Amino acid sequence: MSDQPHLPAATPFEPAPLPPRRPTVHLLLSHPAHFIAFGAGSGLSPKAPGTVGTLWAWVTFNALQRLWGTGAAADLRWAALIGIGTLVGWWACTHTARSLRVADPGAIVWDEVLAFWLVLWVISPASAPSGFWAQALAFALFRYFDAAKPGPVAWADALFKLQRGQAIGWAQGFGILFDDFVAAFCTLLVLAVPVAVREGGLRVSFLSNLLGA
Repeated sequence: MSDQPHLPAATPFEPAPLPPRRPTVHLLLSHPAHFIAFGAGSGLSPKAPGTVGTLWAWVTFNALQRLWGTGAAADLRWAALIGIGTLVGWWACTHTARSLRVADPGAIVWDEVLAFWLVLWVISPASAPSGFWAQALAFALFRYFDAAKPGPVAWADALFKLQRGQAIGWAQGFGILFDDFVAAFCTLLVLAVPVAVREGGLRVSFLSNLLGA
């Protein structure tokens, strides 16, 4: 029997994880995914980037609505934009989260942009743009659900959280989008009653035309 003390097996050297990167204008312009995920720069706001990103979504929605108008053709464009934007945004958010080395960075605001576009599209009547106060109420409600994360939004936010030792992947990129879509759904539920009273019933003209209503 050897008199040498028993030594534990050597463990491979594990380098310390790299620190998070700061979102900057240089990073914004360095890759198309960053430009999309940062909401064309709105996510670089030093304070409340989620709110600033939602404001940018509000402005761009109204600009596009003036360009596209309303009705079935416009609804097809919005459906395509939000659908394609979700797929492209999944890639952009995943890539940018990896670049920043943070699973859900505050500077990524494409999730707020897409979700709030969806809210504004749904509450817009077929014949005319929704009024300023209806959109303002939708803005306030959406920001509440997105920031405070009550109930189902908290569940959605936790669903794809990064686990210890796990690398940032596609699941986390999708999770960035998912909780904002749940926040949008909650916003629409709250708005359903007043919008139904004002408009004589919630409707999306795109669906109405598809059903031949």
